[in-house]
Amino acid sequence: MQADPEFYGPLQYGPVWMWAAVALLVLVAAWYGFVLAATRRPREARGAQRPAQLTDLAALKAAYLQRIDDVERDAAAGKRGTRDSHQEISLLLRKFVRDATGVDAPRMTQADLASHPLPAAAAAVGELYPAAFGPEPVPSVASSAAAARRAVQAWS
Repeated sequence: MQADPEFYGPLQYGPVWMWAAVALLVLVAAWYGFVLAATRRPREARGAQRPAQLTDLAALKAAYLQRIDDVERDAAAGKRGTRDSHQEISLLLRKFVRDATGVDAPRMTQADLASHPLPAAAAAVGELYPAAFGPEPVPSVASSAAAARRAVQAWS
């Protein structure tokens, strides 16, 4: 006999709610598994290096020598500022190294280039640093273009 006729004991949850919660947890786990599996790189692409592409070095040299000449000509004509011309020549030299070797030289500092097995590139970029980033007075664009041309022509 109950002590208080208006008192009701706690109601039990139905088994449907437990199975709904389990199904929801399984769905969330499956979603995370799908997202992780869909966004991962395949194993062979992660571990394998891209094979070095063979380039026609003579044509590459000719193209970059022409670009260096164009920057020098634009600077002489007054179409481009002196500091900007020096920086563009330095960037062209770095892009040449990237295209010739596959090393991402445009994103590397001179110290990074020196520690990498590219001492010729590091020396050439080191010659261009004072003109591109040093204090005034800035050396002539022709001298930087000549240094970049020597580095490109000497590349083998």
